[in-house]
Amino acid sequence: MKIFSREELKKYEGTNGTSYVAYRGKVYDVSKSFQWKKGAHQVIHRAGQDLTDALKDAPHIPDLLFKFPVVGKLAEGEKRK
Repeated sequence: MKIFSREELKKYEGTNGTSYVAYRGKVYDVSKSFQWKKGAHQVIHRAGQDLTDALKDAPHIPDLLFKFPVVGKLAEGEKRK
């Protein structure tokens, strides 16, 4: 499984058609979701980031991410700043 640094994850911010987000150490490909069109979700969240802390305040449960493919892991020690 691919290991992503925070810097590498930023490359998948959606403007090139590929949107990845990290949550609890796993990296998910949300590219095919209409909710993540062009790397933005609800104008609040951007792809290419670790959303672990941000999803604590989300109006929906983080389990929605689990329907997307896991494409890697966030490098140890890089889960949160």
